[in-house]
Amino acid sequence: MFSKHDVLETIAMVEKEHLDIRTITMGISLLGCIRDTAKETAQKVYDLVCFKAEDIVKTASDLSGEYGIPIVNKRVSVTPVSLISAAFPQDAPLIGKALDEAASTLGIDFLGGYSALVHKSTAEYERMFIQTIPQVLSQTQRLCASVNVGSTKSGINMEAVRLMGEAFKEAAFLTKDQDGIGAAKLVTFCNAVEDNPFMAGAFHGVGEGDTVINVGVSGPGVVKHALEQIPDADLTEAAEMIKRTAFKITRAGQLVAKEAAKRLNAQFGIVDLSLAPTPAMGDSVAMILEELGVGCVGGHGTTAALAMLNDAVKKGGVMASSRVGGLSGAFIPVSEDIGMIRAAEKGEITLDKLEAMTCVCSVGLDMIAIPGDTPATTIAAMIADEAAIGMINNKTTAVRIIPAPGKGVGEQVSFGGLLGRAPIMPVHTTDSSRLIQRGGLIPAPIHSFKN
Repeated sequence: MFSKHDVLETIAMVEKEHLDIRTITMGISLLGCIRDTAKETAQKVYDLVCFKAEDIVKTASDLSGEYGIPIVNKRVSVTPVSLISAAFPQDAPLIGKALDEAASTLGIDFLGGYSALVHKSTAEYERMFIQTIPQVLSQTQRLCASVNVGSTKSGINMEAVRLMGEAFKEAAFLTKDQDGIGAAKLVTFCNAVEDNPFMAGAFHGVGEGDTVINVGVSGPGVVKHALEQIPDADLTEAAEMIKRTAFKITRAGQLVAKEAAKRLNAQFGIVDLSLAPTPAMGDSVAMILEELGVGCVGGHGTTAALAMLNDAVKKGGVMASSRVGGLSGAFIPVSEDIGMIRAAEKGEITLDKLEAMTCVCSVGLDMIAIPGDTPATTIAAMIADEAAIGMINNKTTAVRIIPAPGKGVGEQVSFGGLLGRAPIMPVHTTDSSRLIQRGGLIPAPIHSFKN
């Protein structure tokens, strides 16, 4: 049992080291909302989300005041909309707009779940749904979309990979007056998880309960500060310090998650242990790696340091919570991490290095701006590379790429808030179109056959 005392000892972390509950995310099943028409379904979706999540903002505010820990984001995730709109996929945007209106009514930050699961094959209704994603993201403010294109058990659906390369291009183009922010609200997964509380990839899996509370805890600044206290320690001692710090961070999240679930009449789902950075100074995963001894993130040694950090966070956090899930590790989004931004501006961090880091971190190529004239097939090839890492290593990988309309290397995009800003990074100019146009399914690896 956790008490308020468990949280009170972390007050110094809150005041000086940027400790926060990054998000309380309510997952809501929409399966009971399906009606004969898209219009009727959309209305039912709006009503249900507003009813279920009516008090999420107030509850988060109350808990933050009681426990003294900032709760930065209040979010909702829903059943993948492609399932809800399967009978009328061309009208799926009606449901997307209803969800965005619900998010606005509730006053939450983001709503995730305009999603499709096509990791083995693409049904016609799913193909039509995916083609609506750019339009919907350009016409909504708080809605986020995701598509799962592969898994260790099924392989990689290369038709879906091609469609997603095109979707990123179109979503960015349709929001060119906002530096392509539509693409920043879209993510492509391999091995997507059903209980992820973080955006843009959150959706409420069909194996989840009717209403679930998932919490994402974050404290890069806390970890960095802890390491600053042992500047001459060897890496074994550093790993132990990270584990102890992750334990303290996670137990705060466990308390908040259970209490939020109780007050919101929902099940307690999971605590996600991920270290999620922000553009604020001192709240950077990159700076943790540099504190460990990497001269600049992206330099040699970066992947090794990140592997140690990720593992230590998991080991410490899993002992502090009865239910750990989501992604749980360390995020490396470029635009959302001041250390990553600086390294990209200096040319120290590259797409190739970020891809290597994907093998040992939480997700993958995240919030990266690239030239607006990058072909859709090149973006699809990036997605395929990341999906292959996830498939072979039996881990979640993802791509959130912003092809900045009308901009090139040396310029930058700026979204503000947690989405931050990013210098536009160069991509390889070799032509990958023949690979993408082949289509088909990259078969699952041999080690997937475990029954």
